[in-house]
Parts: sequence; C-alpha cells; structure tokens
Amino acid sequence: MIMKNKKICVVGAGGWGQNHIRTLNELGSLGGIVDVNQDSLKVISDQYPHVICFNSLDEAISYGFDGFVVSTPSETHFSIAQKILNNNFSVLVEKPITLNTTDAKILIKDALNNNVNIMVGHVLLFHPAFEKIKEMIENGKLGDIQYMYSNRLNLGTIRAKENVFWSLAPHDIALFQWLTNSFPNRINSNGIDFLQNGVHDTTITTLEYPNRLMGHIYVSWLHPFKEHRFVVIGTKGMIRFEDSAEGKPLTFYDKSIEWEKGKPIPKHGNTKIIEYESDLALTRELQYFINNLNKNNLKKCNGESALDVIKILENATLSLNSDEK
Repeated sequence: MIMKNKKICVVGAGGWGQNHIRTLNELGSLGGIVDVNQDSLKVISDQYPHVICFNSLDEAISYGFDGFVVSTPSETHFSIAQKILNNNFSVLVEKPITLNTTDAKILIKDALNNNVNIMVGHVLLFHPAFEKIKEMIENGKLGDIQYMYSNRLNLGTIRAKENVFWSLAPHDIALFQWLTNSFPNRINSNGIDFLQNGVHDTTITTLEYPNRLMGHIYVSWLHPFKEHRFVVIGTKGMIRFEDSAEGKPLTFYDKSIEWEKGKPIPKHGNTKIIEYESDLALTRELQYFINNLNKNNLKKCNGESALDVIKILENATLSLNSDEK
C-alpha cells in the first residue's frame, strides 16, 4: 500500500518561512502557502507552481491540509495559531510560541480540547550536534554537569518590537531546558538598550538550576563578528560546539579536576573531534512534526516545553527591567 504524503501549509513566506517552504517541498509535503504580501506570494508561486497559494488564512483552512506551519512575526503567532487549532488542525509555530504565558497556556488548552498537536520551532533541539551532546550527557561521558553557556552574537537583524533576548535566546533556553531536564531556580539578566529606548541590544542572563548547575546566555546583535558557541562543562569532560566556525566542529576535551592532598589539580587529557550526522536540523524538525501529526505525545518541542521557555523569557525580562538596577 502506497502511503500518501502529508500536505502542510506554510503561513508566512518571509525569510524563515521560505526555509520551511523549501524544506517541505524537498520532503514532498508542501501543500499550500499563505501570505498577505501579493508581491511575495507571486514570487513564491512562480517558484512552486504546483503549490496552492492563498491571500488569507481562512481560505487555506477551508481548503484543508494535514497541518500548518506558522512563520509570521511573533506578535501574530497567538491569533493565527489559535484559529488553526480551533479548526482542528495541528500546528508548528515558530519561536517564540507567543509573547506571554497567558496566551501560551490558551494555545495548549485549545490543542488539547481539539485533540491536535501544537509544536514550537525550537529547531536546535533537532540539530545532530546537540543530539550528540544530549547523548553524551545521558551516557555519562561528561559526568555530572556543572556549567553550560551559550554565546549568540552578530551584527545582525535589529528588531523594534522585541529585544535581543526575546529574538535570539529562545533557542538557547530551549536547549538548556532539554539538556538539564529541569527548570531554573533563579534567573538574573543584565543588558543595555543602545539603539532604541527599552529594546535591549545586548544581554547576559545567568540561570541557576537544581543540583548546583549553572549557565549563562550571552546574546547581542551589536557585535563585530558572528559567534555561535555552546559549551558544556562536566566533572569528567567538557564539550564545545562552534556553530559559526568552518566545519561546525564539535570538540570533546578530556579535562577535569582531580584532588591531590586536598588541593584541586587540573587534569589535561586528549582533545577529540566528535563526529555527528550531517542532516539539516530543520529537515529533522519538520519530519518529526509530520510523523506526529496524528499523535498526542510529542516528546520534543511540545506546548508545555514552549511554555517553560516563555516563563523564563518573562522572568528574565522582569530582571532586566528591575528598578533595583
């Protein structure tokens, strides 16, 4: 019996939306595209003449697809996703899922009431390098995790309706949550708004987790060069992923601390490049979404995990805006 490919409709044909469109097309699952910009829709329609294009979400919902991807500006995520869910379709919403916890909870409830899935686009959870890091943590290769940090820096897109933390840090928060399987006990965030009053351009946020595990996330869109670095430090070893370097190396350091006569002595072992699969994270993410359209037990990037990320974003924002600073 030949299984028919599931058909997904992408809402929003902007920069990242085009990545969804291209990837779904490669998977044979691109069914429709929605965009209110007529010029953009015309360009996309010429590129994918076999795909149905719509000017409105209502038209796409009436046509009927197996699921939807929402890749529109963050402030529109809630209203668009809610309409899709309440018409009994599963949806993958780009990060952040919403701009507050109240709306995120509503979407989770709507998905449950309509017996469909809501998934958030924390795409790095599907990156083969981070899946390898997760595997090494779980098999004890790194020992007990003590510290982790992420630097996500560039002279990049500067937004007016969300600060750099809301724009860039959701990826890293989702990774921290996934790798630690816990929620921080304490969050402290500092930053500064150089360009636009109240819109931070640079932030450094520390997160303290149970079992004395600590981490920090440093994000900036005012930086002279691109740096996407992720480091995990454990009692038996350390690992570094350089997403912005040539070849995107994942490097294991056999380094730790040993005690001799009551004194901590650094141990320097071998350094090893860890091989990982070359699959694109977005391909894996979309395939996971498609494979789980008719299931209600998403293990990754589900509504509850998305809600945790929004809670951390909100707590960090309160810290940023604290009158005590």
